[in-house]
Amino acid sequence: MKFGVSILLTIVVSFAAGFYLPFWSVALVSFCVAAFIYQKPGMAWLTGFVSILLFWGLLAWWIDAQNDSILSTRMASLFPLGGSSAMLILITGVVGAIIGGLSALSGSFLRKYIDSRERY
Repeated sequence: MKFGVSILLTIVVSFAAGFYLPFWSVALVSFCVAAFIYQKPGMAWLTGFVSILLFWGLLAWWIDAQNDSILSTRMASLFPLGGSSAMLILITGVVGAIIGGLSALSGSFLRKYIDSRERY
């Protein structure tokens, strides 16, 4: 239950934050969601990874579909991707997913640290 709620909350808040904050706001959102909704560190990492993979991947695909893959094909030709816009979208999603997973892991560890200090 927490896993699904965390994924949905991370995606929705990341989308809303993208209107007002820079692109790296997904890391802040993943961190805050993992800090407020307690999960074990491994599950928190997976939550951040999956949610930002879905969010950035779908957002990059949607933007790519809006301009008929013109920009992504040109950008993919700069990298050793053979001009594959799909591979560029996948790499974009994976890079965002790694950032989201690590920031969610940090948020989970912060929550764990704060909870352990309250017991003493």
